[in-house]
Amino acid sequence: MIEENTLSQQLSDESAARACKTAFMYHPIFMEHIVGEGFPESPDRIPAILGHLRECGLMEQMECPEVIPADERLLHLTHEHYYIRRVALGCMGAKPFIDTPDCPLSPKTYEAALYAVGACTGAVDAVMEGKICNAFCCVRPPGHHARYNQAMGFCYFNNIAIAARYAHTKYELKKILIVDWDVHHGNATQEMFYDDGDIWYFSAHQAPFFPGTGAADERGEGKGLGATINVPLPAGSGDKEMIQAFKDHLLPAAQKLKPNFVFLSVGYDNHIEDPLGNMVMTANGYYQLARIVRGIAAEYANNRLVAVLEGGYNQLATAESVEATLRAMMEPSQKKS
Repeated sequence: MIEENTLSQQLSDESAARACKTAFMYHPIFMEHIVGEGFPESPDRIPAILGHLRECGLMEQMECPEVIPADERLLHLTHEHYYIRRVALGCMGAKPFIDTPDCPLSPKTYEAALYAVGACTGAVDAVMEGKICNAFCCVRPPGHHARYNQAMGFCYFNNIAIAARYAHTKYELKKILIVDWDVHHGNATQEMFYDDGDIWYFSAHQAPFFPGTGAADERGEGKGLGATINVPLPAGSGDKEMIQAFKDHLLPAAQKLKPNFVFLSVGYDNHIEDPLGNMVMTANGYYQLARIVRGIAAEYANNRLVAVLEGGYNQLATAESVEATLRAMMEPSQKKS
């Protein structure tokens, strides 16, 4: 009897340890979205991150579930049917770009985008099924500028918005929080949930800057009024200002919502070394921000957290910042007793 109880406890402990692990969602197809020489959102971003995580020993500490492409029907959760067809046909017809030159097309772009969405929805399933504690989706193309019927800002399909709507519909979660710390405001993510009181959107970003949205008075409308929280920050802002924005604006919003799932758009283009942004964040700053978001997930959402890669165009700075984010995500639960 003692041996049976010991074995049972051991299996229980192993199951709990597995459930508390962080998953790293990645697929080689992400590097086959070809964008042209010198383009900031380069395929080289992915191997730079992977190489750094292997070097620092984090990769071996994470689960790496199989990533499969999303069923095209999932794209309809946030995108127009005709637009989805335009992207697919544009890749088949070898068009140079869709809608704007900053959204180049290659033969594998559509397939890579389906895998990116699949990584995010797969992460939701794994978290909800208790297989993992949280997940980092190291995907490309990014997504938070992809509108209902328009590609924009390196983005084709809105990965995080689709994943949030997927969690909302499949698992009937009615209190979802999306946090976005990219240097650029996630205009399309905000748009998609602007009148939705179930899915809240928070963004701290550089302003004025591309895409020109994200003013503090953009607070949602209808039943979504108050569910959009924007904190525009001037160029030159860094760790101190971002951390303060999270403490002053994100934490009270989370306390009010008490989310049962947290999503995080992680863009690293507000890093001091990034060529596109004009902010001065550091890897330690991202660690501190991730700890705040991890704490929200622990306090209200049973640790349910999925982070999705957006911007970040200095490869070393981005890789080190991903490491910092993951270290915060992999810390023991901060849930209060």
